[in-house]
Order: sequence, then C-alpha cells, then structure tokens
Amino acid sequence: MVFSSTVFLFLFLPIVLLGYYLIGKSLRNPFLLFASLFFYAWGEGLLVLLMLGSIVFNYFIGLQIEKKRFKDIKTGKGEAYLWLISGVLINLASLIYFKYALFIRESITAMGIPVIDIGNIELPIGISFFTFQSLSYLVDVYRGEVRAQRNLLDLGTYIALFPQLIAGPIIRYHDIAKQLKRRSVTGASFLEGMNRFILGLARKLLIANNAGFLADQVFNLPHEQLSTPISWLGVLCYALQIYYDFAGYSDMAIGLGKMFGFDFLENFNFPYISKSIREFWRRWHISLSSWFRDYLYIPLGGNRNGTFLTYLNLGFVFFVTGLWHGASWNFVIWGLFHGFFMVVERLVKVKPFFLSTFLSHVYVLLVVCVAWVFFRVETLSGAFSFLKRMFVYWGDGSMRPLLFLDPFMISMLAIGMFFSIPNGVRMIKKLFSLLNLSNQQQQILSYSGTLILLLFSMMQLARATYNPFIYFRF
Repeated sequence: MVFSSTVFLFLFLPIVLLGYYLIGKSLRNPFLLFASLFFYAWGEGLLVLLMLGSIVFNYFIGLQIEKKRFKDIKTGKGEAYLWLISGVLINLASLIYFKYALFIRESITAMGIPVIDIGNIELPIGISFFTFQSLSYLVDVYRGEVRAQRNLLDLGTYIALFPQLIAGPIIRYHDIAKQLKRRSVTGASFLEGMNRFILGLARKLLIANNAGFLADQVFNLPHEQLSTPISWLGVLCYALQIYYDFAGYSDMAIGLGKMFGFDFLENFNFPYISKSIREFWRRWHISLSSWFRDYLYIPLGGNRNGTFLTYLNLGFVFFVTGLWHGASWNFVIWGLFHGFFMVVERLVKVKPFFLSTFLSHVYVLLVVCVAWVFFRVETLSGAFSFLKRMFVYWGDGSMRPLLFLDPFMISMLAIGMFFSIPNGVRMIKKLFSLLNLSNQQQQILSYSGTLILLLFSMMQLARATYNPFIYFRF
C-alpha cells in the first residue's frame, strides 16, 4: 500500500484518522501501532512477523544496554558495549540476509566460486529504514542520549510508524521520544499537515509520475536507437522524477506526522541548486546523509585522523550509501562516484571550478545526472552504453519519446523545473506581498490552491495506470 493509492487515500487513512481521534489519548499509541502493522501486512503478509521480531528484539537489547551501561560506570567493564555490538550485528544480519544475500551469492558465483543455492528471498518493504531507526535507537541508548524505552508498545510505534515506514524520512528516536509520550494536535497544525500531505501528493502524481513516464520511454529504448538529445532528455526527466517522487513522499510523511501530532525533520532542501557535491548531500535525503555522518563517518574517525584516513572514511561511507540504496554494483558505483567528487572537492579546498557560481551549479548538475544513469539503468554495461550516447554525439535515433510531449506533459516538466529551485517559491510569496493581501485572504488563497492541487491529483490518479514509487523497496 502506497500513499498515492485509492485504497490508502479513501479507505485506510480516513478510518485511521477517525479511530485515532475517537479513542482516548492513552490508547493512541497502541492504535497507531496496530494500524501500522496492518499497513505493513497489507503488502507483506507474514513478513510482518519480521517487523514484530525487530520490535521485541530491540526493546530487549535497549533495556540490557541501559542496565549494563549504569553497571559499567561503576565497574569499568564494557558489558553494555557487548550488548550494543550484539544488537547491531543481529539487526545488520537480518538486513544483509533479506537484501543482500542474493547479490553476494551472484557476485561470488561470477568469480567462478561455487556457492550453495539459497533460493529466492523476498525483500521486505522498508527494511532499510526500520533497521536504521532501530540501530540509531540502540546507539543513542548506549551513548546516554536517551533512556531505554520501557513501554514495548511505544517502541513498536516508533519503529513501525506507518507515515515513514516504507520510505522514510529516517526518524531518530531522540527526535520524537517526548512526542511518543505527549503530543497534541491543534486545528491549525492538522490543517498544516493536510496541506503538506496534499502538496506531496501533487508533487508525486503530477510531476514525478509524468516525468517518470517520459523517462521510461527513453530508458526502455534499445541503446542503438538512442540519440544524444533524447538520452539527455531521459536523464533530465529521471532527475525530476526521483526528486519529486522521493521529496513528495517525504512531504506526505511529514504531513501525516503532523496530523497525528508528530514533528518530523525536513528531508530535502532544494538539492539541485547546490554548488558542490558536499552541499548536495546536505540538501538531498538529509535524514540518510546525517545518519551516516553521525553513526558511521564520525565513529570511523571522521576527519580527525589525517588526510588519508579522512578520504578513506569518505569512500567507505559512500560505498555503504550506494549499497544501502540497492543490492547492485550499479548502486555501489553511484555511491562511489559521489564519494570521488567529495574527495576531489576536499583536495582542491575551493569551490568546484572556482570560476563562477553558475559553473558550480553546472558542475553539480552534470555530476548528479551522470550518476543517475547508474541509479536508473540495471546493468553496468547498459549504464556505460547509455553514457556513451550522452557524451558521444549521435543524431539518429528513435523519436518515439517525443510523441508523449503533449502540452500537459510539457507544463508539468516546466512546473517541476520551476519549483525545484527556491526562487519559484519566493516568487509565489512575492506575489502575495504585491497583492497586499491580509493574512486571512492569504490563507483562503492558499487553501484554494491546495484544493485545486488535490482535484488535479485525483484526476491524475483516476485516469492514469502509471504510478511507480522508486524508493518503495529500499
């Protein structure tokens, strides 16, 4: 079940919201936990048992870490650390088995080494997200940043919370620990959440889906039928698709959180305006990049142990970042490609190309778009073949993708490019100020715009059969 489906919008969400506000406050976490487990089981069936096992396991390990941590302070022994390592390893073992076992087997087999057949392994949705949330909980307990959760249902609500369960953002326990105990929703905050959800839904259905449909027409062409202009059109459409797909989903998750009284941190901040790859990762999938910074890069030593180890740490972090996105060498190369330019930027110690802000933007967009080819194409040979068409001019090719560039498609792509930069948002605010509207009039205009977006989104949902979600299985 995804947020941009009729089942979720017209059945699941209304029932859950109604039930949530009808029951007493003391029962809201158990109710949310039940609803989240049902949401997960809808698409995963018995794999919901994995989720339940994760909740119970991390609840027990968290209590042991805290108990031994206080004991360690007195005795000087490291029992809490042993419990932490055990918890981390078992969480990672589950992730590696379900997500990477087949990839590891295929990679070993490709080297000519015989490996036993492990059959087909179904990948549970959202396993990367809820595993990372569990790991951050255990580490934060070990560091003494939070107390271990003594209510199993509250911890279960944190790990399984459906608004961010299948595609993030990655929520750290210390950010919502107090909200799990006490939270309230005002009429204003509920409306804010609803507006944010509708905005995300529109970004997903109107921009991401249309950009993705055109991108698919290009990437599905045999590479010998690709011309250079068409290949660039496909990459640019995919860049819009993945941004609005994931940022739209994050908007929906943040909006849903507000409807239930939670404040989730922002996950995107106009990444395509970045002037360096380092800045790009401060703006793109912020919850993931900050997670790797705080729970992997800094514990590895960060930049504290000399230049060589700093670059080694960066390379390893981006290797893992690539693997986190998918069990494929294409994802690994995608991550290392970004990591390479992070190292280069540190080496030159100035802004990339240091000629102008404009060229810095061009540099970042070029690097990011080239990297998206590895993200989108399923094989390495296919990715390199596609890149060859991008950079070695080829004029002949299929014009079939251009058949889909009707006025509506062109409008959606133009709107997507316009609102991928903050100037687009500023212009809307500037228009409000020029009209000299009162706060009440601005609210009425804003809600009217939201209603129009909702109507267009429902029309798109009703007429289209194309509704993919890129991050659904990450």
